[in-house]
Amino acid sequence: MKKIKIFEDFYFSNNSEIKFILGPCQIESKQHAFDVCHEIERLSKKLKFKYIFKSSFDKANRTSHKSKRGIGIKKGLDILTQIREKFGCPVISDVHESSQCKIVKESLDVIQIPAFLCRQTDILIAAGRTKLPINIKKGQFLSPWDISNVIQKVVSTGNKKLLLTERGTMFGYNNLVSDMRSLPIMKKTGYPVIFDATHSVQLPGLKGHSSGGQSEFVSVLSKAAVTTGISGIFIETHDNPKKAPSDGSNMVSLKELGNLIHSIILYDNLSKNERLN
Repeated sequence: MKKIKIFEDFYFSNNSEIKFILGPCQIESKQHAFDVCHEIERLSKKLKFKYIFKSSFDKANRTSHKSKRGIGIKKGLDILTQIREKFGCPVISDVHESSQCKIVKESLDVIQIPAFLCRQTDILIAAGRTKLPINIKKGQFLSPWDISNVIQKVVSTGNKKLLLTERGTMFGYNNLVSDMRSLPIMKKTGYPVIFDATHSVQLPGLKGHSSGGQSEFVSVLSKAAVTTGISGIFIETHDNPKKAPSDGSNMVSLKELGNLIHSIILYDNLSKNERLN
């Protein structure tokens, strides 16, 4: 199994302790991003886990063109850079165009490829050429074994620093289902696998002009996922999900995040200790 180094002594591996990707869906303001990361940092010291702070400077794939997309790439990257300096944590955000890859290279520790764009050759090649670690979200329309073709596009650039994220599969209209078989299938690639627990409970386009979600299922899916022996869990979190500009129905409240992470760590320890004994 591959070990993908992210930041100093921070790496992802399916054989090591579970890591987390945490943060609000989109960057709303500097103060809000700092407040959320401050609480995540507090929890990380209390519960002894490592995390990447995630938030998007632009949500270019919103259901409606009238929906809030974020504060933009320039302000967003500046805030993420300040968060990395303040809290000493790696940062990740997604790109939506090939041209953005060069721009984000100096500000991010990991580039994320959105699920809708995971087959777009040009953006995968551009991301690979930055030589940064790349987190590829498997599209809702893609089988777990088809991820190998996506991998080869990035590897063709000489970049083998890949993370693979499962975020559910389309299950009829406006619904997703999490097929836990996809996690061990994707692990066969040798790359670290991450389970996106909050986007997996999304109900795409359910509200007509926006998506819905079932955040009450985040806990059970997270715990089920880590029993397969994966490298990380992706959770979007917010101090007040009901007022979040995007994906509020999916996100976990910061007040509930600590208990959830504690449970996930226990299940992860049990799974990985069983395999070692």
